Amino acid sequence: MDWWRRLKKNPLARFGAILLLIFYLAVIAADFVAPYDPYVSQPNGSLLPPTKIYWGSQSGQFIGPHVYPTTQGNTNLETGDRKLIVDFTKPSPLRLFVSGPEYRLFQVSFPLPPSWDEVTVIPGIPLNWHLFGTTGTAKFNLLGTDDQGRDQFSRLVHGGRISMFIGIFGVAISFPLGLLIGGISGYFGGVTDTIIMRLAEVLMTFPSIYLLVTLGAVLPAGLSSTQRFLLIVIITSIIGWAGLSRVIRGQVLSIKEREFVQAARAMGGNPLYIILRHVLPQTATYIVISATLAVPSFIGAEAILSLIGLGIQQPDPSWGNMLSLASNASILVLQPWLIWPPAVLIILTVLAFNLLGDGLRDALDPRSLRR
Repeated sequence: MDWWRRLKKNPLARFGAILLLIFYLAVIAADFVAPYDPYVSQPNGSLLPPTKIYWGSQSGQFIGPHVYPTTQGNTNLETGDRKLIVDFTKPSPLRLFVSGPEYRLFQVSFPLPPSWDEVTVIPGIPLNWHLFGTTGTAKFNLLGTDDQGRDQFSRLVHGGRISMFIGIFGVAISFPLGLLIGGISGYFGGVTDTIIMRLAEVLMTFPSIYLLVTLGAVLPAGLSSTQRFLLIVIITSIIGWAGLSRVIRGQVLSIKEREFVQAARAMGGNPLYIILRHVLPQTATYIVISATLAVPSFIGAEAILSLIGLGIQQPDPSWGNMLSLASNASILVLQPWLIWPPAVLIILTVLAFNLLGDGLRDALDPRSLRR
């Protein structure tokens, strides 16, 4: 396990891995981490800025961290600013592990093909505990609220489930296809290689954005936004194996001439077994780097698709459709708290994947393994 020791010694790779671990744990347990239901609006609570935390009473006495009930007042027609109405007579203490809306931890629901109308639900653990919150009537909106009065932090954590897992889902489909098809093309060569590579070139000529728009138009109208987006990801992943297969094919052309592959062939090894057991493992370094770069690309694609109306749509949250509010100039100026949290999370996630990928590349480098 020399590669594992080298990976742990890389501080940047370790930072990326820890950051991704925190993000994935947070979105998996989103119901516990989020203080409120991401779909429930607060009365008179639209477009509230992040809640201010107070430590002392109005008389100056220290009483610990607390917040006060806050609602929106009238809007200044000249500046667009909204006056906040704060009720200083009802302090609500901030606490960790407070009771709140009931939920089922680790509950999973997913549509089933071929109709995609039937939904299978894996029941979770019924709980009503949340990581943090208030014990009074006031709401603690860590990142403010959106135009519907929904807690922005709760929507951000729940939206991360789609944004964080959609890349892994896409890579899990496209990479095995690209590996196997590219390996077969490079190993057998001849007519097989020519047919597969010509097909790959045809698929690579499809403009991705036009393909996505076309798919969005022909999919059934009754699908939910999540089902629609999953279908688009499945279809594009099946088509997206072409670029990877061309690179794998080029590597296999040189690997199949090495002594250990020739020996396995001379001993009567099955071609498919030789490809899977001896040839494709030699491409592990490239696959790791490509996978860590492909996952962030799916996250960016989700943001673009949500912006043009093909991804996750309201009221379902995702980092993409939360970031799409940036197209409104007034929100950028008056409510910046709606924009920078999803933007920062997307940037940090992409950075973490890239740092981890660079660390894995260095750790799995065959030259460093020999040393």
